[in-house]
Amino acid sequence: MRILVTLIVLAIVGVGGWQLLPSQADKNKTIKVGTTDAITSLDPAGAYDAGSWALYSSVFQSLLTYEPDGVKPVPDAARSCGFVGSGLKTYRCSLREGITFRSGREMTAEDVKYSFDRIKKINSDLGPASLLSTLGSVTADGKDTVTFHLSSPDATFPFKVATGAGAIVDREKYPADRLRTDSGVDGSGPYTLTSYTKDQRAVLAPNTHYQGYLKDTGRPIEMRYYSDSEALDKAWQGKQVDVATRQLPPGVLSGLNASDPNQRVTESDSSETRNLYLNTRTDSPLHDVRVRQAMAWLVNREELAATVYQGTVDPLYSLIPTGLTGHTTSFFDDYPTRSPAKAKELLTAAGVKLPVHITLGYGKGRGAGAGESALLKKQLEADGLFKVDVEGYEWTDFQKRWAAGKMDAWAVGWVADYPDPDTFGAALVGSSSTLGTAYRSKAVDDVILDSQKYADRTDAAQDFRDLQTQVATDVPLIPLWQAKQYTVSSEDVGGGQYLSDGTGVFRLWQLDWI
Repeated sequence: MRILVTLIVLAIVGVGGWQLLPSQADKNKTIKVGTTDAITSLDPAGAYDAGSWALYSSVFQSLLTYEPDGVKPVPDAARSCGFVGSGLKTYRCSLREGITFRSGREMTAEDVKYSFDRIKKINSDLGPASLLSTLGSVTADGKDTVTFHLSSPDATFPFKVATGAGAIVDREKYPADRLRTDSGVDGSGPYTLTSYTKDQRAVLAPNTHYQGYLKDTGRPIEMRYYSDSEALDKAWQGKQVDVATRQLPPGVLSGLNASDPNQRVTESDSSETRNLYLNTRTDSPLHDVRVRQAMAWLVNREELAATVYQGTVDPLYSLIPTGLTGHTTSFFDDYPTRSPAKAKELLTAAGVKLPVHITLGYGKGRGAGAGESALLKKQLEADGLFKVDVEGYEWTDFQKRWAAGKMDAWAVGWVADYPDPDTFGAALVGSSSTLGTAYRSKAVDDVILDSQKYADRTDAAQDFRDLQTQVATDVPLIPLWQAKQYTVSSEDVGGGQYLSDGTGVFRLWQLDWI
C-alpha cells in the first residue's frame, strides 16, 4: 500500500513538474521584445547608443564581457586577458580556439586588430571612436594573440573592450575605411541576425556555433522597435509583444503593480542618467559660461521628475549618478534652489540682450522627451530671461544635429557603457566627447586621465569628485534625472529582471518560456 501511495504521489509530482517545463514547441517559439530604442547602425563603427549596443550584445562578441551584476570583465571571445607589466599601458589577450563567424571562417587575432583599427580610422561622428581615445595601436601576434598599446595608463581599458566598441567583426565582410550599409551582420555572438527591417524589427536565431562565456544561447527572439512610448504601450496592451522595456509612458510605469497576476513587473535602481547638453561654440548664445550658469539656476528638476515622469525617475544633481564611486551633489551645492535673481545677475554681468534666444532639441519617440522639453521651456522662460524654441527630431537626424552643433541645447539619456564612473567622464565631458557640446577643458581632461591610472578604482574617488566640481562650474551640461529600470513581461515569460543590470550588456538570452 505504501508503495502504491508513493507511486501515485510521484506520478502527481511528475505531471505537475512536466506542466512547469516548457514544451518543445514552446522552446522554439519566438519571444517578442518591444522597445522605443532605435538602431542607428548595424555596424559597430557607426553607432554609440543604447539601442544599437543592445543588439550588438547579441550578434557580436567582444574579447571580454560581464557576468550578471558583475563589476569586472570576464573572458568571452578571449581565453585570457591582462595587463603586461605594471605601467597599465600594454594589454594583451589570447583568443579561444575554434570561434567562427557566420560564414564559418575562424576568428583570428587579425580580425580583432582589424575591428579596433577600423573604428578609429572611420571615426564616425555617431560612432564609439572617442571611447578608444587612449588606444595608440593594436598588433596581432600570431594567430591567437592580440596586444593593445595605450598612449597613457588606463586601468579602465578592459571595461571599454567589453563594450560595443569592442565588437569583433569579420574582416572579410566589413570595409576598412567606411561603414557597412546593408542589413547584414557578420559576427560570432550568441545570436545571428536572420532578418532586419529598420525602425521595425530584428529577428534573432540562437547561434548553434557560439563559443564564449555563455553556456546557453537562449530562445529565438524578435526585437520590435516602436516610434514612441504610446505605440509601445499599445503593442503591449494588444499582446503584440511578450516583453516591454525602455520605455513605456511614465503614467503607465507609475501605475505598474507587481502583484498583477497577468504580468511580471521588474523595477530596479539604474545608473542611467539624462542631461541637458549645452552648445559652448563661439557662435552659440550659450558660449559664455555665465549664460550657462544662469540656466542652471532656473532648472527645477524636482518638478520635472514629479510631473512629466510621475515619480518614475529621481532628480540628479551631478555628472556621476548615485551608487557609483565618487558621486557628489555638485550642482545642488552650487545651485541649491531655483533663483531667477541670481540668473539675471549672471546674464547682466555677461552683457547679453534679454531674453536670451536659444533652441532646444529632443529626440522624437525617446520616452517623454516632448513633455520634458515643454516643461524646460516653461521653466527657462518663466521670468523673461530666456526665449526657447523647441523642436523634436527623428533619432538619427537628432544625433547628427547635436554632433554638428546645430542646436543650442538638447536633452539626451545616457546608459552606462560599463560599471565604472569613468563612463560618465571622457564620453560626456572630455575633449573627445561625442555629445557635440564642443566643451574643452584641460583641467577636466587631466583629471580624467589621472583617474584612469588607478587599478583599484576606489582610489580614483577624489578625481571623480574634482571632475564633478569642475563640471558644475563650467556647466557644459545640466544633470536632470537618474532613471529606474522597468521591464514588464507576460506571465508566461521569465528572465525579464535580468535583461539590464548596469553592466551595459543586454541579456536577451536570459528570457525563457515558463
